[in-house]
Amino acid sequence: MIKAGKIRKSFGSLKVLDGVDLQVAKGEIVSIVGASGAGKTTLLQIIGTLDKPDSGSIALDGTEVLSLKGKKLAKFRNSQIGFVFQFHHLLPEFTAIENVCIPAFIAGKSKSEASAKAMEILGFLGLSQRLGHKPNELSGGEQQRVAVARALINDPAVVFADEPSGNLDSVSSKELHNLFFSLRDKFQQTFLIATHNETLANMSDRKLIIKDGVI
Repeated sequence: MIKAGKIRKSFGSLKVLDGVDLQVAKGEIVSIVGASGAGKTTLLQIIGTLDKPDSGSIALDGTEVLSLKGKKLAKFRNSQIGFVFQFHHLLPEFTAIENVCIPAFIAGKSKSEASAKAMEILGFLGLSQRLGHKPNELSGGEQQRVAVARALINDPAVVFADEPSGNLDSVSSKELHNLFFSLRDKFQQTFLIATHNETLANMSDRKLIIKDGVI
């Protein structure tokens, strides 16, 4: 599902990634751990098409993503990639279900189709009673589950999660971690997760350690 080769990235004289090779199978949950500044987020953003490497190759589900530009890249990202960040980034003026539907609307799906899919996912995540609530009416754990639902609405090939439980208490963190495995079992979702949370890292199918710009 993910195949990255010889990924290099520097910021000025600071070499962050120094020839990273990475492969992740469909339905696999892989965590990346390492000290702050080791390059976890940079690697995730590059493989997730939010940033470009200085050199290297990246294929997601067989598509060479570095060859995509402009609208083609935006369309691929919208349809094939889901993102979950440390901070949920929900739009405060919209309800839970409206936030989840936004990527589906961007993909050109009808309101009825998007709403039905959003309700299905939110129901699976235990949020059926919170569809009409705005973010400030939800707990931190609920907000993050809405963000997970938004990442899943277009059935992406891969979900990238950057410190997804970093802003949650221990109970909500455990619920979120278990949720990833439930989603993998139900939807065969592939997850690549950058985390400082050792519990989550150790639950994963594989734990990769990034140090000095390499895995």
